Amino acid sequence: MLIDVHVHRSDDPLARHDELAHRLASVAVDPVAVDDDVAEMVVNRVIDNAAVAVASLGRAPVVAARAQAAARLQHRARHAGAGRGDSGHGGSGHGDSPADTADRPESTLRAAGPAGIASSDARSPRAGSTVFGLDPELRVQPEWAAWANGVAVRELDYHDTFLAAEYSHPGDNIPPVLAVAQHVGADGEQLVRGIAAGYELQIDLARAISLHAHKIDHVAHLGPSAAGGIAALLGLDVERTAQAIAQALHTTTATRQSRKGLISTWKAYAPAFAGKQAIEAIDRALRGQTSPSPIWEGEDGVVARLLDGPDARYSVPLPGPGEAKRAILDSYTKEHSAEYQAQAWIDLARRLGRERPELRDPAAVRSIVLHTSHHTHVVIGSGAGDPQKYDPTASRETLDHSIPYIVAVALQDGEWHHERSYAPERAQRSDTVELWRRITTAEDAEWTRRYHSADPAEKAFGGRIEVEFTDGSRLVDEIAVADAHPLGARPFAREDYVRKFRTLAEGVLAQEEVERFLGLATRLRTLEPHELAGLTLTPPAGSLDQADAASPDGLF
Repeated sequence: MLIDVHVHRSDDPLARHDELAHRLASVAVDPVAVDDDVAEMVVNRVIDNAAVAVASLGRAPVVAARAQAAARLQHRARHAGAGRGDSGHGGSGHGDSPADTADRPESTLRAAGPAGIASSDARSPRAGSTVFGLDPELRVQPEWAAWANGVAVRELDYHDTFLAAEYSHPGDNIPPVLAVAQHVGADGEQLVRGIAAGYELQIDLARAISLHAHKIDHVAHLGPSAAGGIAALLGLDVERTAQAIAQALHTTTATRQSRKGLISTWKAYAPAFAGKQAIEAIDRALRGQTSPSPIWEGEDGVVARLLDGPDARYSVPLPGPGEAKRAILDSYTKEHSAEYQAQAWIDLARRLGRERPELRDPAAVRSIVLHTSHHTHVVIGSGAGDPQKYDPTASRETLDHSIPYIVAVALQDGEWHHERSYAPERAQRSDTVELWRRITTAEDAEWTRRYHSADPAEKAFGGRIEVEFTDGSRLVDEIAVADAHPLGARPFAREDYVRKFRTLAEGVLAQEEVERFLGLATRLRTLEPHELAGLTLTPPAGSLDQADAASPDGLF
């Protein structure tokens, strides 16, 4: 069904049940069964998130976030080995040492949790949540576990995506939903239901409401979706869910400067912050606290003051009552560690570099123009007007958002690697810099139309490449979607997600830890509450010590 969203003046009140926050809440907590193919895709995305998180455990933003979470240590679990097989090795990092003094008496843990959640022994509510890279016996406050794990998932910009009126990485819903599931003693079925709901809300919002057009960061859709996913997990009522969704939107609306110019480490933190705020919004709603209303449609609400203004109208597609939540199936993951709109271009550049090796030589190339969609041109192309996109000393985050750089390296190397392709020595190679600066983008109306098409068979995220060689000859080729896209040359399936995890875990996790995690993840829907604690990543003891030691101390 399509929900009409527009501004209402204060003297023209909108019925509570017609507010978008209330509509989203009704969808989130509708107890419709999760379809089997949706549940299987949830498994894929849990594995995908873990893959990209494990590869980032030693990176500075992740180390810092993990240390912040460890400072919120809740207690050491009594039976943390449950669900972990024989793997008793501990992780490293800030937070191991406070464990002895952080045990909290059972009486200090609230005994009663939200309806439908188990409540006994180590599975009791308020048990805390695990953090990737820390000792699996340690439990931290759930909002801080979501924070640390969310940064780890997002640091390499390497997990799933959905692009429509707005950009989104709906896999960002998983860390906060999982953290709450561990904390309250949920089971695998409840977790799957919560994740499916989070995906549904974020993707439905992204289909209809553009944030970037007004330079608002796309995580403003993530805060509400994560709140809805957590509410679905907990089995909350519609009213409390709506209050949490409204509060999450109110606290996660920020500008897109985090993805502009010289892009900082905050790019990885922004989605984690949204997940953290969603958990806190749920907590406030559970305590009977209310939120700005109507947050989208109010006279001084988000639509009127931050988006298309008082006369705006949006049609937001949502499942009807009793209709399954299937939006996750419309999203797609990344084969390459780069902005999604670069995925197809990497595949095309790798192929062309092999077929036409002269493309690798800047002396042979006069110019390369990438004719593409408006989004690609102005976000990661020369249309952004960011000189940093051509700067060999730019940050990894900036190079990740530079399609001229990405195409140059993919042409020359015939690959795209999450570390090698971004190394300073790689970005500063003279022949690469020369080729890179001959690559520009141009907006093409047809590729923009296809980018926004509602027809899956027509929707495209690539474009047309036009090369002028110094000898006067030309090369023209094109690609519509990445090879790993559902309509691409090699669509990702379960074995590809598993291979991605194994590849990125190599040298970081012991083999038994890889197998243990995959064994649990593939049984996700049937996991018992005590097994959900095993959905964490524990590298060998001491392996992160050097990275941890290099991280400056903060306040906590």
